[in-house]
Amino acid sequence: MLSLTLNSTRPTSSFLHTPFLSSPLPLNSHHKTIKLHRKPISAALIPANPKPPGKLYQPFRPPPSQSPIPPQFRDLDTTARLDVLTNRLGMWYEYAPLIPPLFQEGFDPSTLEEITGIAGAEQNRLVVGAQVRESLVQSGLDAETLHYYENDGAGLLYEIRLLTVSQRAATARYMAENKFDVGDANELARAIKDFPRRRGDRGWDSFDYTLPADCLAFMYYRQALENRDAEMKTSALEKALSVAVSEPAKTWITKELEGNDVDAEGGNGSVVDGVKVPVVRLNLGEIAEATVVAVLPVCGAGDRGKEVEEAPWEYGSKGDFGIVEGDKDWKRWVVLPAWEPVVKVKKGGVVVAFSDARALPWRVNRWYKEEPILVVVDRRQQEVVSDEGFYLVLSEDELKVERGSALKEKALKESLESVSQWKDKGRKESLGSVVIVVRPPKEDTENEFAEEDWE
Repeated sequence: MLSLTLNSTRPTSSFLHTPFLSSPLPLNSHHKTIKLHRKPISAALIPANPKPPGKLYQPFRPPPSQSPIPPQFRDLDTTARLDVLTNRLGMWYEYAPLIPPLFQEGFDPSTLEEITGIAGAEQNRLVVGAQVRESLVQSGLDAETLHYYENDGAGLLYEIRLLTVSQRAATARYMAENKFDVGDANELARAIKDFPRRRGDRGWDSFDYTLPADCLAFMYYRQALENRDAEMKTSALEKALSVAVSEPAKTWITKELEGNDVDAEGGNGSVVDGVKVPVVRLNLGEIAEATVVAVLPVCGAGDRGKEVEEAPWEYGSKGDFGIVEGDKDWKRWVVLPAWEPVVKVKKGGVVVAFSDARALPWRVNRWYKEEPILVVVDRRQQEVVSDEGFYLVLSEDELKVERGSALKEKALKESLESVSQWKDKGRKESLGSVVIVVRPPKEDTENEFAEEDWE
């Protein structure tokens, strides 16, 4: 038996404010005692449920419950409901719907945590997880899959809360079949939500959006393309192949693993070489959400390469606040997520801002996109050595991006006498190798670049 007595003499105001209550508690001249019938509850303060005054701070509360309260809990009073939560009486999705009504009675998350031992974040996971489970039940998900989420399933289902009902069912089934944990579920949910925004990326059409496994495989495939380390790229491709389900996705990844160009017919009927430089569109808010970022100097594309040569070669963060310093003064800098290709350019990296994406070798006989782009260049790699690589060059007094094979053909047409001479020429013509192309954030993803847009 627990008895809690609030006793006050000579009150200075008509209300007592306490951090355990979401609303003021009226003081009376006599003692007020609240009794609970179960030992495990350490303390219980049940608000008198006055109407909340306007314009006062309201703490975060989980959303209203959309899950029905099980019949065995419907007629319980407040103390009994607290007892159920404290002792976890029943399955998690059975007692989770008891939480929102308690907030309506005046409790807040911190009060419930004090009474029941369920942390505020866990309260939210329970409520949302129960709502997701109820939507799966209503969609007719098979009992065997639902059984997988009987124990500790709230965290898993919470991760797929932002998916549509049809996506939830397929995703829940896939997670159960592959024994996913919370981390795996979070990664899968992000892959599914991100897939539509990547429309137009290399290989996108080969993956099936209705299959959770293909969405996850596409995410691993994209990570492989962004990785310049051959061993790590191969590892990521193998991981993508291991989870891909559809045959087109498997075929695409297999060809990439074997080093074969994936055939794509361009507007003039010719076969397009495989794109070896990742083209990434920034997501809205992606930089704000990134835990690690990279800061690079920015040059304009209209100065005939002068800024590219003069931009700082060495820069980095120093001190407790990570203040960025360069080896020389510079006016313009850009912050990018710490993608693998960007991070590897530790010295000599520079970003060239093009106001028009036509500076890159898109296929203009099909259509081209007029939008600004950022081209990240590694100035340490000025020698044109790869046919499939892309290089920043000064051509006809304009900065452009050219494929390595095109530069070699140009050199041959100039009738250079030897390979060594061509290499020297190559060093002078190339200002650096392109490591990644960044496109601006955009809500509308229609008319994205396809594979055949590359020259």
